Amino acid sequence: MTGTATPTATTPSTQHHRGRALGVCIAAAVGGFLFGFDSSVINGAVDSMGSHFALNSFMSGFVVSIALLGCAVGAWFAGRMADRYGRRNVMVIGSVLFLLSSVGTATAFSVPDLMVWRVVGGLGIGVASVIAPAYISEVAPARTRGALGSLQQLAITIGQLVVLSSNALLANWAGSPSRDLWWGMEAWRWMFLVGVIPAAVYGILAFLIPESPRWLVSRGRTEEAARVLHKVGGEADPQAKVEEIKTTISTEHRPSFADIRGNRFGLHPLVWIGIIMAALQQLIGINAIFYYSTTLWQSVGFSSSQSFVTSVITAAVNVVMTVVSMLFVDKVGRRKLLSIGSIGMLVGLLMATAAFSQQHGSGAHVSLPGAWGPVALVGANLFVVFFALSWGPILWIMLAEMFPNRMRGYALALGTASNWIFNFIVTFAFQPMTQKVGLSWLYGAFAFFAVVAFVFTRTKVNETKGEELEAMTGQVRTRAAKAS
Repeated sequence: MTGTATPTATTPSTQHHRGRALGVCIAAAVGGFLFGFDSSVINGAVDSMGSHFALNSFMSGFVVSIALLGCAVGAWFAGRMADRYGRRNVMVIGSVLFLLSSVGTATAFSVPDLMVWRVVGGLGIGVASVIAPAYISEVAPARTRGALGSLQQLAITIGQLVVLSSNALLANWAGSPSRDLWWGMEAWRWMFLVGVIPAAVYGILAFLIPESPRWLVSRGRTEEAARVLHKVGGEADPQAKVEEIKTTISTEHRPSFADIRGNRFGLHPLVWIGIIMAALQQLIGINAIFYYSTTLWQSVGFSSSQSFVTSVITAAVNVVMTVVSMLFVDKVGRRKLLSIGSIGMLVGLLMATAAFSQQHGSGAHVSLPGAWGPVALVGANLFVVFFALSWGPILWIMLAEMFPNRMRGYALALGTASNWIFNFIVTFAFQPMTQKVGLSWLYGAFAFFAVVAFVFTRTKVNETKGEELEAMTGQVRTRAAKAS
């Protein structure tokens, strides 16, 4: 290539390619919207659902979290399904599973029935959580891959905001989540039924977007891959890029589990880094807020309506800061934002820990005296601000881009499954542990893991900003802090 290609960076044609890439990535990221929707729809329904089915704290936590086991299973198999059937077809499968779950959960008549549909929805969300970042990383140009990869997390946060707002509206119209709303169905059932709409949209969009060029090349459909690379990625010489991808695929044998094996506890060190990062994202406690925020704020003296409003505000903060992260991730870099976010989250969690240590009363008669209520609110939202700036979107970006092609599918599936498993652990344990040790101890534990996240980032995580996917070697720097 010569310098003549440089001026195209500012031409209308290049802007058109960028628009296409953005549109395609937004369509794929609707899977993230389903992810966010599912992670928060339970928020407004959990208390009413528990009362309707006479669930104790253990069973309530299990019903909430059992979907996450389905997510882990869906995430594990999604990569292999995508390699065999294509990214788009697997997106459609995910949308169908979530649609069935929305209807089934809304009409559940028993606890076993409820749990089955929660698992079905989890399978769909697990599939979407792997396919969306993988597809975006394969379609997006390297120069904008960080920002476009952040669309997954932005869609998650928008899904959380939309469903929390929807929950608040439905609860307000009915008078409470437990009261009948329309057609003899309680408001909490309608909270789940609303999920049919984004599930259908996701399935339709999956038919409209192009297939991943890397998958097309792997199937010998090189001309189609070249068209996608040119129209979506803006490649000036798509045939050369196709040849580069072909070379990468031809020199790397057929992907298998052996590709991620290593001497450290049976797995490649880079795979362990992905697994640990995915676990830390959950161990810092973000879903303690997004699964239980309405219940949480009621437990410290907020009214039901105040709790719903507070949850919506927190979700809106999450969306705004995810947009800020998208603006900086390709300029500042992944590692710096992860480090900054870890420190900010630690401060917010310590504020919440201190506030909850002052909680008075028990059961339905609890409160945070004096200024401790506002301190808890500020601390929780500060935590969300820095999570959305860093560990929220960047985990998914890095899981999709940090691995060599030969191990990407399996490694991404393992990392995502790790995220869902630790999501299950935190979510399942939160309600029983709140009663046993109290919120202060729990938020103190989350603060500890924020410290671990900072240390791990500075010592083990490599920068991937601006790197082509074909350039990922799988090497692990033992002094990664020198990389930036």
